[in-house]
Amino acid sequence: MSSHHHDHDVSQVHNQEILELNPKIQTHATFKPTAVTTKTKRHWKQNDGMLTGCNLKKDFADIKHTTLTEKGALAEANRCLKCADAPCQKSCPTQLDIKSFIGAIANKNYYGAAKAIFSDNPLGLTCGMVCPTSDLCVGGCNLTHSEEGAINIGGLQQFATEIFKKMGIPQIRDPSLPALDELPESYQSKIALLGCGPASISCATFLARLGYSDITIFEKNEFHGGLSSLEIPQFRLPYDVVDFEVQLMKDLGVKVEYGKEVGKDGLTVESIHNKGYEAVFVGLGMPSPKIDKIFEGFTIQQGFYTSKDFLPKVSAASKPGMCACKGGDANGACEDSSSSTPSLPSLHGRVIVLGAGDTAFDCATSAFRCGASRVYVCFRRGITDMRAVPEEADLAKEEKCEFMPFMLPKQVITRDGKIAAVEFYKTEKGDDDVYKVDEDQFVRIKADFVISAFGSEIGSLAPALSPLTLTKYGYADIDNMTLQSKNVPWLFSGGDLIGNGTTVEATNDGKTASWAIHRYLQSLYGLTTSPTPQLPNFFTPIDLVDISIDFAGLHFPNPFGLASATPCTSAAMIRRAFEAGWGFAVTKTFSLDKDLVTNVSPRIVRGQTSGHKFGPGQGSFLNIELISEKTAAYWCKAVGELKRDFPSQIIIASIMCGFNKDDWTTLAKMAEASGADALELNLSCPHGMGERGMGLACGQNPDLVLQISQWVRAAIKIPFFAKLTPNVTEVKEIAKAAHQGGATGVTAINTVSGLMGLRGDATAWPSVGKEQRTTYGGVSGNAVRPIALRAVSSIARTLPGYPIMATGGIDSADSCVQFLQCGAGVVQICSSIQNQDFTVIQDYITGLKAYLYLQSRPDLKNWDMQSPPRDPIPEIYRGKHLPKFGEYQEERNKIKIEANQKADLLANGSNNNQRSPPAANKIPNVLDQVGRAVSRIGEYNRLNNQEQVVALVNEELCVNCGKCYMTCNDSGYQAIKFDKNTHIPTITDDCTGCTLCVSVCPIIDCITMVPRTIPYIPQRGIPPTTEVSSSAH
Repeated sequence: MSSHHHDHDVSQVHNQEILELNPKIQTHATFKPTAVTTKTKRHWKQNDGMLTGCNLKKDFADIKHTTLTEKGALAEANRCLKCADAPCQKSCPTQLDIKSFIGAIANKNYYGAAKAIFSDNPLGLTCGMVCPTSDLCVGGCNLTHSEEGAINIGGLQQFATEIFKKMGIPQIRDPSLPALDELPESYQSKIALLGCGPASISCATFLARLGYSDITIFEKNEFHGGLSSLEIPQFRLPYDVVDFEVQLMKDLGVKVEYGKEVGKDGLTVESIHNKGYEAVFVGLGMPSPKIDKIFEGFTIQQGFYTSKDFLPKVSAASKPGMCACKGGDANGACEDSSSSTPSLPSLHGRVIVLGAGDTAFDCATSAFRCGASRVYVCFRRGITDMRAVPEEADLAKEEKCEFMPFMLPKQVITRDGKIAAVEFYKTEKGDDDVYKVDEDQFVRIKADFVISAFGSEIGSLAPALSPLTLTKYGYADIDNMTLQSKNVPWLFSGGDLIGNGTTVEATNDGKTASWAIHRYLQSLYGLTTSPTPQLPNFFTPIDLVDISIDFAGLHFPNPFGLASATPCTSAAMIRRAFEAGWGFAVTKTFSLDKDLVTNVSPRIVRGQTSGHKFGPGQGSFLNIELISEKTAAYWCKAVGELKRDFPSQIIIASIMCGFNKDDWTTLAKMAEASGADALELNLSCPHGMGERGMGLACGQNPDLVLQISQWVRAAIKIPFFAKLTPNVTEVKEIAKAAHQGGATGVTAINTVSGLMGLRGDATAWPSVGKEQRTTYGGVSGNAVRPIALRAVSSIARTLPGYPIMATGGIDSADSCVQFLQCGAGVVQICSSIQNQDFTVIQDYITGLKAYLYLQSRPDLKNWDMQSPPRDPIPEIYRGKHLPKFGEYQEERNKIKIEANQKADLLANGSNNNQRSPPAANKIPNVLDQVGRAVSRIGEYNRLNNQEQVVALVNEELCVNCGKCYMTCNDSGYQAIKFDKNTHIPTITDDCTGCTLCVSVCPIIDCITMVPRTIPYIPQRGIPPTTEVSSSAH
């Protein structure tokens, strides 16, 4: 198709070079020989850039597929269904409230998510990183069989708890519990825990939360964490994560004595009990490796390691902060105690790893990082019967570990006193599912090193644990429900020692034992405990923040309330909402009996403003529901009952009449007499009621609003609010009328009148009856939030200090804050409850508390609400202009490999988990937020067109999609170059700062707006005939 233009046409297309890669309509089939594609696809290859094999030497960066960025976490959290009676929670050993913490993440309330996680799991971050979720929570996800697949629960857990870690906030006890000095003497009982691993950390944390003040953990090493520190590699579990969780435990007063090894220097379970410890918890790992008899007598010098030798040495040399001396031995973890720093085991050539459990794969992937060129994982069973979870095995396979199933060690071949090869018998699985050895088949594999990971056992430590006895399987003989020893009542155990080998199982063992220990200790003092376990939740100073507000002469415990809508269909629903923690409720609108209504059905439908999205998380709803079908007598009785039972919560009665003084007077007095704290006059229902001369029919006319407000003001003494409609030219004029008429305040806004959409057969949804008729309904939810924010701020600017209740798209603490800043004092919520349930209130409460608290922290001033600043571009890539595909990724890999070899793995090992946050400013309250933004909102002519900005692309974050380029070309100023080889966008001097590119960029903070450094000269097209003022708009 030709383009007809003349050289001097203003419509002539310029910037042909910039537009070269812009999408064009395809007029013919695309023609390209396969030989060309075969060559070019290598240039664009994105999915094979990870380092593998020997290139991994000294690379201890995070390798977990589950790790998420903020963008990924928000997307994944919004995908979650937040199911009722969620199977994922039932599959979690610690019973995390998974739907709640994921819901909090979806609302960017990362503290609320972390609080939910740590309440049930004191090692929430560790478990987020290392849990075998495919066998636990993820295995129960209701989305497993959907096209999208199960939710990445572990990654979301890790993300939220890592954000909390960065906040640097200490743990405190539940402030509603008695202070330590007010507790009975029984809470001063001495409690000992052996081993500072997951089971003991969990047990001690819960006991300290209960109020026990003399808790001591005895740890044999000079560092804490147990096997989490010693045997899980840095690339899966960094030491500062373990340290962070131990510091949270220590915040509650738990003591840790290091260098105290059970079985040495007379330290035994019995001796500890004899020192006055009234309860003892044994949370030790299995210390002794199981070794196949053909390897007995082989040493490290000959090339033989057990996992108990190998992994601690790897950890000591790669986990900053763990080995305190940097020149010492870390209790055997360092390979060379004479060197200036612990060093990695020096491997080379071929390495055989024996076993197919999680530990075996940790050994296999670590072997590459210690210098191995090839790693064989040899095991007796078939691949389908491996004990390792997919998370571990898949990583090993991707890193080019070679799996060799059906192998049983036969003999070791040595040369010059060192291992040279291993011979294996082949095994076969019989029809009875039993593996048998076929001695007629064997294979020899060359090897320079062998790492045995056949499991572990209690070994010679058993006598020191007396009176704890062992079963025939070598595990502690305990009651599985209480974890109490069957021999003596003061002894408890959990974790590896009772056969629960995963971190999360050990954590839950500590949790379970804590309540049993509590019951036992209280019984010693003749005190009873609840028959139902009542372990305290996780608390921090954030939870002490007061979010109450005095508003319109009333004291609201928090600013979150139920709107006069579906969540208030019945008084019983309001009761349940108050029990959940809502601060106030506005009843469903009721009328005099002569105006009672009957609803049609269907009447509440999902919106289409979020595209083709199904399920929860709808961005909007449309309803044609009328006011309550229940009588005024019902609601007046309900208000009285609710006020009687919930005196601290605010109850607002919503009423509606036609334009009739007697009706408004009668109904207002009736509602006041019921005991309501305030009234809301529904002058704004956009459908149905207006046809009866009610709702919208009254609310669109300032004179009628003025008159009705005067009638109600004359009839009652309690506060009342006029609920305003947005379906007017200027809502502030209606607010002025309500104010003049004596209304205490206004509610802004009711739903927006709309038609949500039509189907292919020209019928709408909802459509009612055989004729499939519809009407204009009320649109609610996030889609109307901009309209509601505009209305609230406009009223606040027009009537400074006038009480405003906001409603319209509030679905989080984040959005609540926006309405507060625009001038509202409290907020009403409906659609987000329709999307979920009443329990979302705890998300909103913790989110608002966190927002207020974080404002008091000068060190967090660069955070955006609860989002920390992005990490800087790694220095090794700065200025290199290397995207993450093809030959550019290969170059990135070379740079990384070189940097790894030069890196000091133990650098930056100082404590990053300081428990005392920097000196804080005064924590602001809710009232301080009201109207904060109003002074910045105003007329366009007040905006400064001399302080311009331009876009800046962070190449390291860029995914090279070109969305910024396309929108700039077809909706902007053609100010972005898009390199045809690297697909890296570059902003040119033609950028006008319109910010479209930021709006469509899929990566958070990939594009930012920065001050323009050169003067902005608008392109006028045709020069103006008169001089344009620099302040012209």
